[in-house]
Amino acid sequence: MIVCRSKTEIEKLRRVNQLVGRILTELRQMVVPGVTTAEIDASAEALVRAAGAEPAFKGYHGFPATVCASVNEQIVHGIPSSRQLVEGDVLSLDMGAKLDGFYGDCAVTVPVGQVSTDAARLLQVTEAALFHGIEAVKPGARVSDIGAAVQAHAESHGFSVVREFVGHGIGTSLHEEPQVANYGPAGRGPRLAEGMTLAIEPMVNAGASGVKVLSDGWTAVTRDGSLSAHFEHTVVVAEGGCEILTLLDADAARARDLLAIGG
Repeated sequence: MIVCRSKTEIEKLRRVNQLVGRILTELRQMVVPGVTTAEIDASAEALVRAAGAEPAFKGYHGFPATVCASVNEQIVHGIPSSRQLVEGDVLSLDMGAKLDGFYGDCAVTVPVGQVSTDAARLLQVTEAALFHGIEAVKPGARVSDIGAAVQAHAESHGFSVVREFVGHGIGTSLHEEPQVANYGPAGRGPRLAEGMTLAIEPMVNAGASGVKVLSDGWTAVTRDGSLSAHFEHTVVVAEGGCEILTLLDADAARARDLLAIGG
């Protein structure tokens, strides 16, 4: 069942998603050579709890941490560890929180120091693909319009879209209906309506789209060892378009720039 949220519920969703956005902004400042992903995770949990919220991922189906920290060829669900980041890595940080009964969810991929031109381009194109998907969100549109926009942008730049993992509805549960794929033809699936809340999260590989999951049962990596990037925002369908609940005011201009230059 797809739920359309009331104004009161949307305000609660706005609060928790803005919190997640602010915490991710703080965490990305920690992403420097020498830091461990476990240190980033510990800071994330401390920041979430200090705000009176709960980590959404920790304990979810047994996941052991507050953030998913995925490095280089790791696509999603990387488990934080004592691994030290090194110059040239790229790190995906995916984080959720629960506050006042509602969930927030957001992800960014961050360069570690100076990265290669190819890596920087992958990050830019993936983030732009996210905003192209968001641009397709409006009342009356179809869910598959989002994935079609993401896929078209990523593939036009020579990258491939991961198909095994998708975005999702979000609200009083972390994952709700509908599923939001990052590929496929437009014009299919449920119609979007005001109050629907979606977490849109393209995962894009520099090489082929193939995926495998490591023996830890969580970490998904590119089958060919190529780099991967992951960006996510939570949005609510609104009159004439949507509101990006996880987007901070300071980052709004960046979103416009990415769309203007085409990633």
